[in-house]
Amino acid sequence: MKLAVFGAGYVGLSFAACMAEAGHAVLCADTDAPRIAGLRAGRMPLHEPGLGALVAQETAAGRLRFTDDAGEAARHGDILFIVVNAPADAAGAVDLEAVFEVARAVGRHRGRDGLLVCKSTLPAGTADRVEAVVRDALARRGATHRIAVAVNPEFLREGSAVHDSRAPDRIVVGSSDAEAIALLAQLYRPFLRDPARQWLVMDRRSAELAKYAANAMLATRISFMNEMARVAEQAGADIESVRRAIGADARIGPAFLQAGAGYGGSCLAKDLRALRHVGEGAALRLLPAVAAVNEAQKSRLFELVAGHFGATLAGRTLAVWGLAFKPDTDDMRDAPSLVLIERLLAAGARLRLHDPAAMPNARALLGEREGIAWCDAPEAALDGADALVLVTEWAAYRRPDFTRMAVLLSARAVFDGRNVYDSAEVEAAGIACYGIGRGRSVRRV
Repeated sequence: MKLAVFGAGYVGLSFAACMAEAGHAVLCADTDAPRIAGLRAGRMPLHEPGLGALVAQETAAGRLRFTDDAGEAARHGDILFIVVNAPADAAGAVDLEAVFEVARAVGRHRGRDGLLVCKSTLPAGTADRVEAVVRDALARRGATHRIAVAVNPEFLREGSAVHDSRAPDRIVVGSSDAEAIALLAQLYRPFLRDPARQWLVMDRRSAELAKYAANAMLATRISFMNEMARVAEQAGADIESVRRAIGADARIGPAFLQAGAGYGGSCLAKDLRALRHVGEGAALRLLPAVAAVNEAQKSRLFELVAGHFGATLAGRTLAVWGLAFKPDTDDMRDAPSLVLIERLLAAGARLRLHDPAAMPNARALLGEREGIAWCDAPEAALDGADALVLVTEWAAYRRPDFTRMAVLLSARAVFDGRNVYDSAEVEAAGIACYGIGRGRSVRRV
């Protein structure tokens, strides 16, 4: 098939590359001309494992092309996918202008029948509005051909987007149009191992809401465990033991039960705000609580650091490992590290920061500020530091040399914001270890 993908972010780019890998002729469009020029020149605009090599492979094969001309993309595809950004403001109102601009472009430039698919995360009812925009644009030029509109929300995870595109756990399609459903079934058939379970067809509004509901559930699980971590600290229990026990329950399962420094990124917080905005007339109680727990949890690492060092942090130097909101991405949106950094700086601490991929984006956000040193290696961040704070659980941080760390850290303390380390191993090296919901080190060094 010929596919057009509007949007060259991590979702659009991953989806486009994997569809090209499956043999389709894919044209990926974006209004960001420098981004498109970079992609044509082989420069990746973001960090996503495996994506750069895949884009290079499919571009070289001629199956994947890039354009900043929306009209060219509208004319190209048998199926056209909207995968543009739809940000939500602080109140949760979603900005749909980029979505509607794609719809207008399709209506203005498309010269034959087609299928337009909303893949971006959008409030229930958006596909109806997209359909109206397309029809209006067609009518303005007297065109009579038919463009169907369907919903096909993405469920990709940053850091695993290529894997998730190749092996989706489910495909949700929102449409009552038999031809549209059949065309999407043909497209996705090679990607489904168990179609009876993975292929889910429903009405458009339900498909739109399903994406928001999935992210709200994940956010709820995370906030629940962070709330339980505070209870564990008060009760003298270990949240990791509690996690294993409840995760073994088949009704609950182990995923998204890790206590930590709070969730961030481009999806969970934004989608929770948008869902609350859509449901504001329904007297929602749980979703506001989930968001409030998460915001409070982002300060938990600072509280542990301040509690260990006492009244003042002025003059202290802290190494911070991990700035991105999660491993295997350079995304700093809503990253818990930003809350920690601002609070530590406000308290007078000096910081030595490291992240394997997010340093440029973090530097652009934080700027060249007094009290911040940007370090090119994890051990370089430890040099001259009193203590270490682990915020993001990158693989490079999981098995450090604690004996060496004890030599480098003058105050010999580790604050483990993701419960990665075995506290007994850390303590055996002479380092005080603090986790989330695990209490303090058994002995203070």
